[in-house]
Amino acid sequence: MGENGVGKNYYLQGGAAAAAMEVSSVEHGQAGGSKCYDDDGRLKRTGTMWTASAHIITAVIGSGVLSLAWAIGQLGWVAGPAVMLLFSLVTYYTSSLLSDCYRYGDETTGKRNYTYMDAVNANLSGIKVQLCGFLQYANIVGVAIGYTIAASISMLAIKRANCFHVKGHVNPCHISSTPYMVIFGVAQIFFSQIPDFDQISWLSILAAIMSFTYSAIGLGLGIVQVVANKGVKGSLTGISIGAVTPIDKVWRSLQAFGDIAFAYSYSLILIEIQDTIRAPPPSEAKVMRRATLVSVATTTLFYMLCGCMGYAAFGDDAPGNLLTGFGFYEPFWLLDIANAAIVVHLVGAYQVYCQPLFAFVEKWAQQRWPKSGFITGEIQVPLVSSGFKLNLFRLTWRSAFVVATTVVSMLLPFFNDVVGFLGAIGFWPLTVYFPVEMYIVQKKIPRWSSQWVCLQLLSLACLVITIAAAAGSIAGIMSDLKVYKPFSTTD
Repeated sequence: MGENGVGKNYYLQGGAAAAAMEVSSVEHGQAGGSKCYDDDGRLKRTGTMWTASAHIITAVIGSGVLSLAWAIGQLGWVAGPAVMLLFSLVTYYTSSLLSDCYRYGDETTGKRNYTYMDAVNANLSGIKVQLCGFLQYANIVGVAIGYTIAASISMLAIKRANCFHVKGHVNPCHISSTPYMVIFGVAQIFFSQIPDFDQISWLSILAAIMSFTYSAIGLGLGIVQVVANKGVKGSLTGISIGAVTPIDKVWRSLQAFGDIAFAYSYSLILIEIQDTIRAPPPSEAKVMRRATLVSVATTTLFYMLCGCMGYAAFGDDAPGNLLTGFGFYEPFWLLDIANAAIVVHLVGAYQVYCQPLFAFVEKWAQQRWPKSGFITGEIQVPLVSSGFKLNLFRLTWRSAFVVATTVVSMLLPFFNDVVGFLGAIGFWPLTVYFPVEMYIVQKKIPRWSSQWVCLQLLSLACLVITIAAAAGSIAGIMSDLKVYKPFSTTD
């Protein structure tokens, strides 16, 4: 599906001479004259608002949607939906600021920034570039771990749902999640060999469809449960003191902020997605803003429906994962379909998130050892309908990455706490701080002007939320570690 963005193709073999000619024509004011190459000498990008939206939805409507009923349960009917709406507005606004930084200078003719780090380097430079790179790629590693945990839990839930159906709901059905993490890891080793964003649009579209599928099933089951309850459960302030201690109420509320932040986390790959969009007119920034609006509006609607309906169905007893925490037992076959859809979606979401990291490491290796056959060479692998070029370094390093994240996932299978922590540490720096600072530089906003002050206040408020949410999630992880035994069967 032809987008060519984060792609490494520009520095691999093939088309180098034509690319150089195209760059020369750009320098002479003839940009866009080639039918094969863009104004930077790369192969024509063919992405649209819809393919960008598919990438965003695949990244955003992830496993985070399943923890929202629990999150609203901690905050209540007033604060829960309000916080969710607040995060959606902040995410949309800061993503719009970030999309303006894809090109440095003019949004139509300025120099392209191919990655988030490139954008930071063009606008801020200095130590902030290294800091951004560390946070972005560390967050990607964290997301890979979180998605491995979530996928294994969903596969485990299929087995347990069938067990409950046969043996009854009182049967504990103890099963280890470790084999399912291994299965997911093996699948990711296979899919990680897809070279780049320009070749995973089909996977993003499939994953986006799956996300709507399991979200719709969760919503439908919630509605059925509310009808069966003959009323809406829950309270205005969430889980009450007494059911939990006052300090636990505070920590759980802060963790809920982190869970909601994670559910909207995709800014760390926004520039990479934007680099798949076809050249102007209209500008990539305008297309990306439309894609962001469509995606954030769609996901917020789903989040509100699923989170609120889950809380309405179960009240303070809302499980940490709506489809695997076994608030629902029947119909077991529908739960199986929903959890299978989650697994398929997470296969695609894992790849969408990890492609920027894969590309970064492989580009660095090619620049460091340009004459190494192991790093730059390719082996033609005949397939049924077309040839596939296998790179040994890509095979080795990506497989090692998947194995490493899978092993860590086996050691820390705490879905809610990990999700909350990842959302917290990634939200302020990558979703708010860097977009705000780059936008100020890009648009030359005067210091202490009203716009500058408002942007800084927004950044400061989000920093406070990030610190609080991270503290709540760390408290939850520490509590889990007191009773957790690695590689044991599930409760």
